[in-house]
Amino acid sequence: MARLGLRLLCVVLSIAAVRSCAPADREALLAFKSSLKEQNSGVFSSWTGPNCCAGWYGVSCDPTTGRVADINLRGEAEHPLPSSRPNQPGVMTGHISSLVCRLDRLTTFVLADWRDISGSIPPCISSLPLLRILDLTGNRLSGPIPADVGKLSRLAVLHLADNQISGEIPQSLPKLSSLMRLDLSGNRISGHIPENFGELRMLSRALLRGNQITGGIPTSIGRMTRLADLDLAGNMFSGQIPEALGKMPVLSTLNLEENTLTGVIPANLLGSRRINILNLSHNALEGVIPDAFGQRSYFTALDLSHNRLRGAVPKTLKTVSFVGHLDVSQNQLCGQIPQGPPFDHQAAASFSGNDCLCGGPLPQCL
Repeated sequence: MARLGLRLLCVVLSIAAVRSCAPADREALLAFKSSLKEQNSGVFSSWTGPNCCAGWYGVSCDPTTGRVADINLRGEAEHPLPSSRPNQPGVMTGHISSLVCRLDRLTTFVLADWRDISGSIPPCISSLPLLRILDLTGNRLSGPIPADVGKLSRLAVLHLADNQISGEIPQSLPKLSSLMRLDLSGNRISGHIPENFGELRMLSRALLRGNQITGGIPTSIGRMTRLADLDLAGNMFSGQIPEALGKMPVLSTLNLEENTLTGVIPANLLGSRRINILNLSHNALEGVIPDAFGQRSYFTALDLSHNRLRGAVPKTLKTVSFVGHLDVSQNQLCGQIPQGPPFDHQAAASFSGNDCLCGGPLPQCL
Protein backbone atom coordinates (compact mmCIF):
# COMPACT_ATOMS: atom_id res chain seq x y z
CA MET A 1 0.00 0.00 0.00
CA ALA A 2 2.87 2.32 0.88
CA ARG A 3 4.52 1.56 -2.45
CA LEU A 4 1.28 2.35 -4.31
CA GLY A 5 1.00 5.66 -2.49
CA LEU A 6 4.59 6.48 -3.33
CA ARG A 7 4.00 5.70 -7.01
CA LEU A 8 0.91 7.91 -7.09
CA LEU A 9 2.88 10.71 -5.50
CA CYS A 10 5.61 10.35 -8.09
CA VAL A 11 3.05 10.48 -10.90
CA VAL A 12 1.45 13.62 -9.46
CA LEU A 13 4.82 15.28 -9.02
CA SER A 14 5.92 14.36 -12.54
CA ILE A 15 2.69 15.78 -14.03
CA ALA A 16 3.10 18.95 -12.00
CA ALA A 17 6.71 19.26 -13.14
CA VAL A 18 5.72 18.89 -16.78
CA ARG A 19 2.89 21.41 -16.51
CA SER A 20 4.88 24.03 -14.61
CA CYS A 21 6.58 26.85 -16.44
CA ALA A 22 10.13 26.35 -17.66
CA PRO A 23 12.32 28.79 -15.67
CA ALA A 24 14.03 30.07 -18.83
CA ASP A 25 10.63 30.80 -20.40
CA ARG A 26 9.51 32.67 -17.30
CA GLU A 27 12.64 34.81 -17.42
CA ALA A 28 12.08 35.54 -21.12
CA LEU A 29 8.47 36.58 -20.47
CA LEU A 30 9.50 38.91 -17.66
CA ALA A 31 12.17 40.45 -19.89
CA PHE A 32 9.53 40.91 -22.60
CA LYS A 33 7.22 42.54 -20.04
CA SER A 34 9.95 44.89 -18.78
CA SER A 35 10.24 46.56 -22.20
CA LEU A 36 6.53 47.41 -22.25
CA LYS A 37 4.34 49.66 -20.14
CA GLU A 38 0.59 49.23 -20.06
CA GLN A 39 -1.72 51.91 -18.77
CA ASN A 40 -4.66 50.93 -16.62
CA SER A 41 -5.52 47.70 -18.43
CA GLY A 42 -4.00 45.32 -15.92
CA VAL A 43 -2.66 43.03 -18.62
CA PHE A 44 0.51 42.22 -16.71
CA SER A 45 -1.02 42.26 -13.21
CA SER A 46 -1.35 38.48 -13.29
CA TRP A 47 2.25 37.91 -14.39
CA THR A 48 3.43 36.93 -10.92
CA GLY A 49 4.46 33.72 -9.23
CA PRO A 50 6.75 30.95 -10.42
CA ASN A 51 4.38 29.22 -12.86
CA CYS A 52 3.78 31.26 -16.03
CA CYS A 53 1.61 28.44 -17.38
CA ALA A 54 -1.06 29.02 -14.75
CA GLY A 55 -3.04 32.23 -14.67
CA TRP A 56 -0.71 34.55 -16.57
CA TYR A 57 -3.04 36.59 -18.77
CA GLY A 58 -2.52 35.93 -22.49
CA VAL A 59 0.05 33.15 -21.95
CA SER A 60 -0.55 29.51 -22.85
CA CYS A 61 1.80 26.56 -22.55
CA ASP A 62 2.13 23.17 -24.19
CA PRO A 63 0.50 20.84 -21.62
CA THR A 64 2.99 18.07 -22.24
CA THR A 65 6.23 20.04 -22.17
CA GLY A 66 5.39 23.05 -20.04
CA ARG A 67 6.99 25.32 -22.62
CA VAL A 68 5.36 28.63 -23.52
CA ALA A 69 3.47 28.16 -26.81
CA ASP A 70 1.25 31.25 -27.13
CA ILE A 71 1.36 34.94 -26.30
CA ASN A 72 -1.99 36.51 -27.11
CA LEU A 73 -2.31 40.15 -26.01
CA ARG A 74 -4.82 42.38 -27.79
CA GLY A 75 -5.57 45.96 -26.85
CA GLU A 76 -9.03 45.67 -28.37
CA ALA A 77 -9.90 42.21 -27.17
CA GLU A 78 -13.32 40.61 -27.61
CA HIS A 79 -13.43 40.08 -23.85
CA PRO A 80 -12.69 42.92 -21.37
CA LEU A 81 -9.09 43.37 -20.33
CA PRO A 82 -8.36 42.50 -16.70
CA SER A 83 -8.71 46.01 -15.22
CA SER A 84 -10.01 48.10 -18.12
CA ARG A 85 -13.20 50.09 -18.27
CA PRO A 86 -15.96 48.71 -20.50
CA ASN A 87 -15.49 49.48 -24.22
CA GLN A 88 -12.20 51.25 -23.53
CA PRO A 89 -9.27 49.99 -25.63
CA GLY A 90 -5.97 49.38 -23.94
CA VAL A 91 -2.89 51.54 -24.43
CA MET A 92 0.63 50.19 -24.23
CA THR A 93 3.98 51.86 -24.84
CA GLY A 94 7.53 50.60 -25.13
CA HIS A 95 9.11 48.20 -27.61
CA ILE A 96 9.31 44.48 -28.37
CA SER A 97 12.34 43.06 -26.63
CA SER A 98 14.49 40.67 -28.64
CA LEU A 99 14.52 38.44 -25.56
CA VAL A 100 11.08 37.21 -26.61
CA CYS A 101 12.96 35.12 -29.17
CA ARG A 102 14.24 32.94 -26.32
CA LEU A 103 10.75 31.43 -26.30
CA ASP A 104 11.84 29.01 -28.99
CA ARG A 105 8.69 26.85 -28.80
CA LEU A 106 6.39 29.80 -29.50
CA THR A 107 3.64 29.07 -32.04
CA THR A 108 1.50 32.22 -31.62
CA PHE A 109 2.70 35.75 -30.99
CA VAL A 110 -0.07 38.33 -30.92
CA LEU A 111 0.66 41.85 -29.64
CA ALA A 112 -1.98 43.82 -31.50
CA ASP A 113 -4.00 47.04 -31.29
CA TRP A 114 -2.07 48.71 -28.48
CA ARG A 115 -1.56 51.88 -30.56
CA ASP A 116 1.70 53.14 -29.02
CA ILE A 117 4.17 50.25 -29.08
CA SER A 118 7.10 51.52 -31.15
CA GLY A 119 10.52 50.42 -32.29
CA SER A 120 11.29 47.74 -34.83
CA ILE A 121 10.33 44.09 -35.19
CA PRO A 122 13.24 42.09 -33.72
CA PRO A 123 15.03 40.30 -36.59
CA CYS A 124 15.37 37.23 -34.38
CA ILE A 125 11.62 36.63 -34.80
CA SER A 126 12.66 34.80 -37.99
CA SER A 127 14.46 32.21 -35.87
CA LEU A 128 11.33 30.88 -34.11
CA PRO A 129 10.93 27.50 -35.85
CA LEU A 130 7.36 26.71 -34.74
CA LEU A 131 5.77 30.13 -35.20
CA ARG A 132 2.41 29.91 -37.00
CA ILE A 133 0.75 33.25 -36.16
CA LEU A 134 2.48 36.62 -36.00
CA ASP A 135 0.05 39.50 -35.43
CA LEU A 136 1.46 42.92 -34.53
CA THR A 137 -1.39 44.96 -36.05
CA GLY A 138 -2.30 48.43 -34.83
CA ASN A 139 0.84 49.76 -33.17
CA ARG A 140 3.54 52.28 -34.13
CA LEU A 141 6.19 49.81 -35.18
CA SER A 142 8.74 51.12 -37.65
CA GLY A 143 11.71 49.87 -39.59
CA PRO A 144 11.66 46.96 -42.06
CA ILE A 145 10.05 43.56 -42.06
CA PRO A 146 12.82 41.14 -40.99
CA ALA A 147 14.79 40.16 -44.08
CA ASP A 148 14.81 36.47 -43.16
CA VAL A 149 11.07 36.21 -42.52
CA GLY A 150 10.97 33.51 -45.21
CA LYS A 151 12.63 31.11 -42.76
CA LEU A 152 9.35 30.78 -40.86
CA SER A 153 8.29 27.68 -42.75
CA ARG A 154 5.22 27.07 -40.57
CA LEU A 155 3.91 30.64 -40.55
CA ALA A 156 0.25 30.71 -41.61
CA VAL A 157 -0.76 34.25 -40.53
CA LEU A 158 1.34 37.40 -40.93
CA HIS A 159 -0.54 40.53 -39.86
CA LEU A 160 1.48 43.74 -39.59
CA ALA A 161 -1.20 46.24 -40.67
CA ASP A 162 -1.59 49.80 -39.39
CA ASN A 163 1.93 50.48 -38.26
CA GLN A 164 4.73 52.63 -39.67
CA ILE A 165 6.75 49.82 -41.22
CA SER A 166 9.00 50.92 -44.07
CA GLY A 167 11.42 49.39 -46.52
CA GLU A 168 10.62 46.80 -49.16
CA ILE A 169 8.79 43.50 -48.98
CA PRO A 170 11.59 41.01 -48.24
CA GLN A 171 12.67 38.86 -51.15
CA SER A 172 12.43 35.87 -48.83
CA LEU A 173 8.70 36.37 -48.15
CA PRO A 174 7.50 34.17 -51.05
CA LYS A 175 9.30 31.27 -49.35
CA LEU A 176 6.58 31.20 -46.67
CA SER A 177 5.11 28.01 -48.05
CA SER A 178 2.45 27.71 -45.31
CA LEU A 179 1.24 31.32 -45.39
CA MET A 180 -2.54 31.67 -45.69
CA ARG A 181 -3.23 35.26 -44.65
CA LEU A 182 -1.05 38.31 -45.27
CA ASP A 183 -1.98 41.82 -44.14
CA LEU A 184 0.59 44.58 -44.58
CA SER A 185 -1.91 47.38 -45.20
CA GLY A 186 -1.61 50.87 -43.77
CA ASN A 187 2.18 51.11 -43.58
CA ARG A 188 4.98 52.88 -45.48
CA ILE A 189 6.25 49.92 -47.46
CA SER A 190 7.90 50.87 -50.75
CA GLY A 191 9.65 49.16 -53.64
CA HIS A 192 8.22 46.38 -55.78
CA ILE A 193 6.32 43.22 -54.92
CA PRO A 194 8.71 40.30 -55.49
CA GLU A 195 8.18 38.84 -58.97
CA ASN A 196 7.80 35.36 -57.49
CA PHE A 197 5.03 36.44 -55.13
CA GLY A 198 2.84 33.82 -56.79
CA GLU A 199 4.85 31.08 -55.07
CA LEU A 200 2.68 31.67 -52.01
CA ARG A 201 0.39 28.87 -53.16
CA MET A 202 -1.46 28.52 -49.82
CA LEU A 203 -2.33 32.22 -49.59
CA SER A 204 -6.05 33.04 -49.50
CA ARG A 205 -5.89 36.73 -48.55
CA ALA A 206 -3.31 39.37 -49.54
CA LEU A 207 -3.99 42.86 -48.20
CA LEU A 208 -1.35 45.45 -49.13
CA ARG A 209 -3.46 48.59 -49.48
CA GLY A 210 -2.32 52.01 -48.26
CA ASN A 211 1.42 51.74 -48.81
CA GLN A 212 3.90 53.23 -51.29
CA ILE A 213 4.51 50.16 -53.42
CA THR A 214 5.58 50.82 -57.01
CA GLY A 215 6.15 48.84 -60.19
CA GLY A 216 3.85 46.43 -61.94
CA ILE A 217 1.51 43.80 -60.56
CA PRO A 218 3.44 40.51 -60.84
CA THR A 219 1.88 38.13 -63.35
CA SER A 220 2.83 35.25 -61.04
CA ILE A 221 -0.12 36.22 -58.84
CA GLY A 222 -2.36 34.69 -61.50
CA ARG A 223 -1.01 31.26 -60.57
CA MET A 224 -2.24 31.48 -56.97
CA THR A 225 -5.04 28.93 -56.93
CA ARG A 226 -6.30 29.67 -53.39
CA LEU A 227 -6.20 33.48 -53.39
CA ALA A 228 -9.72 34.85 -52.78
CA ASP A 229 -9.03 38.45 -51.69
CA LEU A 230 -6.43 40.74 -53.29
CA ASP A 231 -6.30 44.36 -52.15
CA LEU A 232 -3.56 46.54 -53.66
CA ALA A 233 -5.45 49.85 -53.40
CA GLY A 234 -3.84 53.13 -52.47
CA ASN A 235 -0.34 52.42 -53.75
CA MET A 236 1.63 53.53 -56.81
CA PHE A 237 1.33 50.48 -59.03
CA SER A 238 1.81 51.20 -62.72
CA GLY A 239 1.57 49.35 -66.00
CA GLN A 240 -1.28 47.17 -67.15
CA ILE A 241 -3.57 44.86 -65.20
CA PRO A 242 -2.38 41.29 -65.86
CA GLU A 243 -4.96 39.29 -67.79
CA ALA A 244 -4.04 36.32 -65.62
CA LEU A 245 -5.99 37.85 -62.71
CA GLY A 246 -9.23 37.12 -64.55
CA LYS A 247 -8.36 33.42 -64.76
CA MET A 248 -7.83 32.84 -61.05
CA PRO A 249 -10.09 30.02 -59.84
CA VAL A 250 -11.34 31.46 -56.52
CA LEU A 251 -10.57 35.20 -56.64
CA SER A 252 -13.71 36.96 -55.40
CA THR A 253 -12.46 40.42 -54.35
CA LEU A 254 -10.06 42.49 -56.44
CA ASN A 255 -9.34 46.04 -55.30
CA LEU A 256 -6.88 48.06 -57.40
CA GLU A 257 -8.25 51.56 -56.78
CA GLU A 258 -6.04 54.64 -56.39
CA ASN A 259 -3.00 53.54 -58.32
CA THR A 260 -1.56 54.69 -61.68
CA LEU A 261 -2.55 51.66 -63.75
CA THR A 262 -2.86 52.17 -67.51
CA GLY A 263 -3.98 50.22 -70.54
CA VAL A 264 -7.32 48.50 -71.05
CA ILE A 265 -9.50 46.50 -68.68
CA PRO A 266 -9.00 42.76 -69.29
CA ALA A 267 -12.29 41.40 -70.61
CA ASN A 268 -12.08 38.28 -68.46
CA LEU A 269 -12.30 40.37 -65.27
CA LEU A 270 -15.79 41.50 -66.25
CA GLY A 271 -16.89 38.12 -67.54
CA SER A 272 -15.62 36.27 -64.48
CA ARG A 273 -18.06 33.99 -62.67
CA ARG A 274 -16.15 34.32 -59.44
CA ILE A 275 -15.23 37.99 -58.91
CA ASN A 276 -18.06 39.73 -57.08
CA ILE A 277 -16.25 42.84 -55.82
CA LEU A 278 -14.21 44.63 -58.48
CA ASN A 279 -12.79 48.10 -57.87
CA LEU A 280 -10.58 49.61 -60.58
CA SER A 281 -11.42 53.24 -59.81
CA HIS A 282 -9.02 56.20 -59.68
CA ASN A 283 -6.49 54.93 -62.18
CA ALA A 284 -5.63 55.91 -65.77
CA LEU A 285 -7.33 53.03 -67.59
CA GLU A 286 -8.25 53.68 -71.21
CA GLY A 287 -10.26 52.20 -74.06
CA VAL A 288 -13.83 50.96 -73.97
CA ILE A 289 -15.45 48.95 -71.22
CA PRO A 290 -15.34 45.41 -72.66
CA ASP A 291 -18.77 44.12 -73.65
CA ALA A 292 -17.98 40.84 -71.93
CA PHE A 293 -20.44 40.49 -69.06
CA GLY A 294 -22.26 37.18 -68.76
CA GLN A 295 -25.34 35.74 -67.14
CA ARG A 296 -23.33 34.04 -64.42
CA SER A 297 -21.52 37.21 -63.40
CA TYR A 298 -22.52 38.49 -59.96
CA PHE A 299 -21.24 41.83 -58.65
CA THR A 300 -22.06 43.20 -55.24
CA ALA A 301 -19.84 46.15 -56.19
CA LEU A 302 -18.44 47.18 -59.60
CA ASP A 303 -16.50 50.46 -59.59
CA LEU A 304 -14.78 51.68 -62.77
CA SER A 305 -15.02 55.39 -61.94
CA HIS A 306 -12.35 58.08 -62.33
CA ASN A 307 -10.52 56.63 -65.32
CA ARG A 308 -10.30 57.53 -69.01
CA LEU A 309 -12.78 55.02 -70.33
CA ARG A 310 -14.68 55.94 -73.48
CA GLY A 311 -17.45 54.54 -75.65
CA ALA A 312 -20.83 53.29 -74.46
CA VAL A 313 -22.00 51.48 -71.37
CA PRO A 314 -21.93 47.79 -72.40
CA LYS A 315 -25.34 46.29 -73.16
CA THR A 316 -24.28 42.89 -71.84
CA LEU A 317 -24.25 44.44 -68.37
CA LYS A 318 -28.02 43.94 -68.50
CA THR A 319 -27.52 40.18 -68.60
CA VAL A 320 -25.59 39.99 -65.33
CA SER A 321 -27.44 38.03 -62.66
CA PHE A 322 -26.92 40.79 -60.09
CA VAL A 323 -25.21 44.16 -59.71
CA GLY A 324 -25.49 45.90 -56.36
CA HIS A 325 -23.38 49.05 -56.52
CA LEU A 326 -22.32 50.28 -59.98
CA ASP A 327 -20.12 53.32 -60.59
CA VAL A 328 -18.80 54.40 -64.01
CA SER A 329 -18.68 58.13 -63.21
CA GLN A 330 -15.89 60.53 -64.15
CA ASN A 331 -14.88 58.89 -67.41
CA GLN A 332 -15.37 59.79 -71.07
CA LEU A 333 -18.39 57.60 -71.76
CA CYS A 334 -21.08 58.59 -74.22
CA GLY A 335 -24.47 57.38 -75.42
CA GLN A 336 -27.68 56.18 -73.86
CA ILE A 337 -27.67 54.28 -70.60
CA PRO A 338 -29.44 50.94 -71.18
CA GLN A 339 -32.87 50.60 -69.62
CA GLY A 340 -33.92 48.07 -67.00
CA PRO A 341 -31.91 46.35 -64.29
CA PRO A 342 -29.30 46.88 -63.01
CA PHE A 343 -29.45 50.48 -64.25
CA ASP A 344 -32.89 51.35 -62.91
CA HIS A 345 -31.82 51.26 -59.25
CA GLN A 346 -28.56 53.20 -59.63
CA ALA A 347 -28.23 56.86 -58.60
CA ALA A 348 -27.34 59.61 -61.07
CA ALA A 349 -23.96 60.00 -59.32
CA SER A 350 -22.99 56.57 -60.66
CA PHE A 351 -22.97 57.99 -64.22
CA SER A 352 -22.06 61.66 -63.71
CA GLY A 353 -18.97 63.42 -65.03
CA ASN A 354 -18.89 61.69 -68.44
CA ASP A 355 -18.79 63.27 -71.89
CA CYS A 356 -22.31 62.64 -73.13
CA LEU A 357 -24.12 59.90 -71.25
CA CYS A 358 -27.88 60.29 -71.14
CA GLY A 359 -31.02 58.44 -70.14
CA GLY A 360 -31.70 56.39 -67.05
CA PRO A 361 -31.16 58.52 -63.94
CA LEU A 362 -29.56 61.25 -66.11
CA PRO A 363 -31.45 63.67 -68.37
CA GLN A 364 -33.15 62.00 -71.32
CA CYS A 365 -31.32 61.75 -74.61
CA LEU A 366 -32.23 64.29 -77.29
